[in-house]
Amino acid sequence: MPRPTRRQALGAVIGVAASGALVGMAAASTETVAAEADSSGIAPGGTGAPGSFDEVFEGRRIQGTPAAARTDAHAHAGHAGHAGYRVLIDGRELPVMQHGKSGWSSTINHYERFATPLEAARTAVISLKGAVVVPFDPTA
Repeated sequence: MPRPTRRQALGAVIGVAASGALVGMAAASTETVAAEADSSGIAPGGTGAPGSFDEVFEGRRIQGTPAAARTDAHAHAGHAGHAGYRVLIDGRELPVMQHGKSGWSSTINHYERFATPLEAARTAVISLKGAVVVPFDPTA
């Protein structure tokens, strides 16, 4: 059997190195996704349903609670758009809406979709640039 040429040997070495790099990138990506899922506001148990969160982001306190966990009078009021989940920024309600499997949006970033209400709240904080959330009245 003839010996491979330099070009063939170099091609084989580059192919092995590239496949090794791809495997390493895939492993790192999987670890990153797992780490992000831990802090993304997804409830434990793999259901994909958003869990509660309470954090300070860019100096603003953001909180989120599924409607099932709420015990106040608003939990059963059936407010349009946010009956399933409640998000507060500095104690003021930010209406969020779930769009089936395509994600979440808020009244601040209505045309953008986010994986979780936490991401929608963080983006709203950035968009507000220090302004307070103004109550949203869909009947007005």
